[in-house]
Amino acid sequence: MAVVGWIGLGNMGGGMSANLVNAGHEVRGFDLSEAAMAAAGTAGVKLVGSIAEAVGGADVVFTMLPKGDHARAVYLNDDGVLAHADPRTLLVDSSTIDIESARTLHGAAAAAGFRFVDAPVSGGMSGARAGTLTFMVGGESHAVEDAGVFIKPMAGNIIPTGGATTGQAAKICNNLMLFINLAGTAEGAVLADRLGLDKQVFWNIASVSSGDSWALRTWYPVPGVVSTAASNNDFAPTFTVELAKKDIGLAIAAAKGTGTPLHIGEHVEQLYQRLIDAGDAGKDCSIIVKLVDGTLEQQQ
Repeated sequence: MAVVGWIGLGNMGGGMSANLVNAGHEVRGFDLSEAAMAAAGTAGVKLVGSIAEAVGGADVVFTMLPKGDHARAVYLNDDGVLAHADPRTLLVDSSTIDIESARTLHGAAAAAGFRFVDAPVSGGMSGARAGTLTFMVGGESHAVEDAGVFIKPMAGNIIPTGGATTGQAAKICNNLMLFINLAGTAEGAVLADRLGLDKQVFWNIASVSSGDSWALRTWYPVPGVVSTAASNNDFAPTFTVELAKKDIGLAIAAAKGTGTPLHIGEHVEQLYQRLIDAGDAGKDCSIIVKLVDGTLEQQQ
């Protein structure tokens, strides 16, 4: 089995690294959060005190970090991955970050003699725990193929996307569509209720009709309809408002760089900003339904 260096043991990285432990790999994990480290330790991750300890002698290094700034620091700083890993080590960044940061990491890794892929994921915290994530993997074909061997215990789907940064491109476009779908689902659900439709009856119709979407089937924002929905649990986070706002922002930034108008995406970004301003940044992103049913105004 392989030696895996893992940087970033938060809501996603914790579950993902645990699946590699369960597959028989030795996983050396590092995070700045003591709570994240402790949780990973209970799952069998070998806890280390620095990036250097995590990556030294590793066959593969995974990073799962919040933003491009964090990813650049972890890879490029003097105490970072490129400074301490052996160039034979395969580098896999599963963070969701901006295209420019991903391009910078690919370039720096290649200049230092490393194989590097951008491999963001879809499937949320539940998919991270269950090992059913979809990985979108961009980079040189040989590196993408090598990465798939290590990714397999964490994945339901592994999809090569093309060259450098195409994994990130696929992820941000997918999430743009997701959050637009979620906003539309919230509006349809509330309107159906106010028109007198039983919530389960309406969901049964929409889920087999043209209103269907992953958001409707998995994150339905009305409680008591879909078992996996955060609406059943007072919107405890499976994917936070703050992260939704970040991901839509990444898509908007990429769109501006390509001259692509995102009129609906920009509006949905504004809706998530309203939720952040109301103090709901840490709640599940499906709490966007509060902007439709009027409960946000009631709590202010």
